[in-house]
Amino acid sequence: MTNPLRVLVADDQRVVREGLAMLIGLLDGIEVVATAVDGLDAVDQALLHRPDVVVMDLRMPRLDGVQSTARIRSELPQTQVLVLTTYLDDDALFPALRAGALGYLTKNASAEEIEQALSAVARGDTHLAAQVQQRLVDATLNSIEAHEGTASAAGLPDGLSPREAEVLALIAAGLSNTDIAHQLVLSNATVKTHVNHIFAKIGAHDRAQAVHYAYDHGMT
Repeated sequence: MTNPLRVLVADDQRVVREGLAMLIGLLDGIEVVATAVDGLDAVDQALLHRPDVVVMDLRMPRLDGVQSTARIRSELPQTQVLVLTTYLDDDALFPALRAGALGYLTKNASAEEIEQALSAVARGDTHLAAQVQQRLVDATLNSIEAHEGTASAAGLPDGLSPREAEVLALIAAGLSNTDIAHQLVLSNATVKTHVNHIFAKIGAHDRAQAVHYAYDHGMT
């Protein structure tokens, strides 16, 4: 029998926290092991229960969700974070992803989408709300356009080529190889080759590690 996916829910609003815990607890193969009332409590509860995924609100007292995410990812690298918030502004989105969150949904997400996101981030895959992914893609493509022709002069980490940097930034935006091929007008085979070269150069074993690398190096 497969072990259930163990989840911690962190939200400072009691009604929201209890409602989320109840909804998530009813999903097949998922167990809510604890809840947390703020960001600091989320860190403490995560260290105590070592969940597979923390569902994290962003605006919380004592320690906000971004700081809490960074602490949890640093101290418990096997625990992933799914942000569930009402905020879609860049000041909330980008810091949360740079802190190590692999998922980002808004609080009007359906139970089905929450279930899909929990499963994805537990595997180490990104899962972003459609509007979040589009914001990241737009920001990435704008950044690529703004810096086109200057990447070689500025230098890229670990010998990445400008095209590989573009592909890596789109991986960090949550795009699949097929989506990247469409965005950059390349074949799927060419994108797969770029991805393999990227992983080899940066020492990544999967897309989650590649995403973390991209954010750590300010590539998105």
